Amino acid sequence: MKISVELTLTPLQNEFEEPIINFIKKLRASGLTVLENPLSTQVYGDYDKVMQLLTTEIKEAFELIDRGLLYMKIVKSDRSDYEPTF
Repeated sequence: MKISVELTLTPLQNEFEEPIINFIKKLRASGLTVLENPLSTQVYGDYDKVMQLLTTEIKEAFELIDRGLLYMKIVKSDRSDYEPTF
């Protein structure tokens, strides 16, 4: 089963850039399709592979920050090739 996941990591602290950069670099290195924009990061692929990656990397990201939020949306389909039609 293919999924699309949108993530927004928001550390609630002054030092926030390094944990976010580290998190995104780990996602990029996974071999999965990863797309980024200024507000979020999207990960696309097989459910088991994506969720295994996210479980590991979210835990590591949370260990590097004192306080933070992670917003996550999951869609049951691979939407990596989405293009607006308007």
